[in-house]
Order: sequence, then C-alpha cells, then structure tokens
Amino acid sequence: MANDTFTIALVQMKCATDAPTNRERAVAAIREAAKQGAQIVCLPELFTGPYFCQKEDAALFDLAEPIPGPSTDCLAAAAKANGVVVIGSLFERRMAGVYHNTATVHDADGSFLGIYRKMHIPDDPLFLEKFYFTPGDTGWKVFDTKYAKVGTLVCWDQWYPEAARLTALQGAEVIFYPTAIGWHPKEKAEYGEAQHSAWETSMRGHAIANGIYVGAVNRIGHEYLVGDGLEFWGQSFVSDPFGRMLKRATVDKEEIVLVKCDRKVMEDVRRNWPFFRDRRIDFYGNITQRVVDNSI
Repeated sequence: MANDTFTIALVQMKCATDAPTNRERAVAAIREAAKQGAQIVCLPELFTGPYFCQKEDAALFDLAEPIPGPSTDCLAAAAKANGVVVIGSLFERRMAGVYHNTATVHDADGSFLGIYRKMHIPDDPLFLEKFYFTPGDTGWKVFDTKYAKVGTLVCWDQWYPEAARLTALQGAEVIFYPTAIGWHPKEKAEYGEAQHSAWETSMRGHAIANGIYVGAVNRIGHEYLVGDGLEFWGQSFVSDPFGRMLKRATVDKEEIVLVKCDRKVMEDVRRNWPFFRDRRIDFYGNITQRVVDNSI
C-alpha cells in the first residue's frame, strides 16, 4: 500500500422486500461507486431485506443464509468485476438454531477475506435482535485489503469505545459501521434530534480517540413491520481522524457517500495527539470486570 490515500464509498439505500432485488440494487451501487473512484465500498446492515427485527417471529429465521452462499457469491462477483473491496452485512445461518448478524469482506479480486460477527446485540422496542442473533465469537477483526486495513463493526457496536479501540490497536485505518438505525415515529419530535446527535457524536469520538477514519452507513425509508414501524434516519457519514465531518448524506435519499482518506492526516493527528503513546495499559485491568466494586 504505497499510496498515501484510499477512497471509500458508503451505499445509503432503501431496502426492498426481497433479497434478489436488493442484491441487484447493491451491485448497481457498487458499480456506480467504482465509476466514481471508490476503492472500498460498504453496504448497510442486513441490506438484503427489510429490518425484520421489529418483531419476534420464528418463521423469519428462514431469511438467514449460509456463508458462503447466494449473497456472498454476488458480492464476490461485484468486487472482482469492479476491482473494489466490498463489505456486506448478512443474516447468517451458521447451523440450525445458531444465527448471526455478520459482516463479510471481499478483496478487490473477489477473494473472500473473512467475516466479523456482531458482538453487541441490542434488545430494545422494535430492535429485538437478541431473539435472532447469537452474539459474535470472531473477536475484533481487521482485514488487510488491497487498498487499506479495514475494521468492521456493526450497528450497536457503534456505542462501545472498547470495540473501536481494540480494532484500531490491530492497525485498522478505517472502521466501517454497517447500520440500520432510525426513529420510533411517536418519539421523533421529542427525542429524535438528541438520538441522532448521540449516535453521530459517539462514532466521531471513536475517530478522535483512535486517530482513525470512521464510516457509518445507514439505510433509509419507513418500514412498517409492527405498528408505526421505524423511520430510518439515513445520514450516513465519514469522519476523519480528528472527528471532522467530511461528508454526510441526507435523511431520506439514496446516495453514495464518496470520500478520499489521507494516511498523512492520520499520521499527523496521531503525532500531535498521541493517545496510543500515553495509554496506561498497566492500570486498565478493571475494564474486564462487569462492575468495579471496591467495597467487596
């Protein structure tokens, strides 16, 4: 990787009801991103269909697919045809009764570099993921692709500084967060702005604390699986290693967010804000405890 820059693209998309249509649309977006100069393309979380975790229904496990399988075959072909790295996000059927929310990475020649299984699994109203997903067991992963060292975390992982730190410590130059997040329509007026701001601020904080590029890619659209459904808020974005907003998509339009990332910026930020140098790793042992209770 002799070049000082690499170009990433986030595919903000609205998801149709069936996997073949979504795969076709994803392939078209990957092709367009490559035409615009992208070298690494990331798709939203669970892009092959609607966000089904709004309700608990055992029949929906039928949506899961093996890895490798139809979607990874499709993404591998798109990566090879366009000479780009492709990051996907799938509902993985590992075996009967064991399913994961899994990120996949294909290199620019179509070769399969591996997977990351979502580690943090939420259980909130209309985000009932604990019913569907077994917590990940891959650990934190970094993939040495043709163009950059890429970390892949997924949605709820966005809120955990430990996940970003442990990914950055493995040499990631950019962390991608495939995402499916939105508003409960009845809460939007009162809490919507604060919810979105917290989401974005958290990830920009990870960029700053780790001197790393961050790309969060969300879906758009209002999906009605239960009641008023969820209104996905889009606004996919890329932050630089100092937390500066380089580009942000709109709330409700399908877009390709294209950003050139500069390794010199990363180097400069880390030289002037040397958080990795000053970490007190000899005093962080308690981070592995659920609660630090000095009274016991």
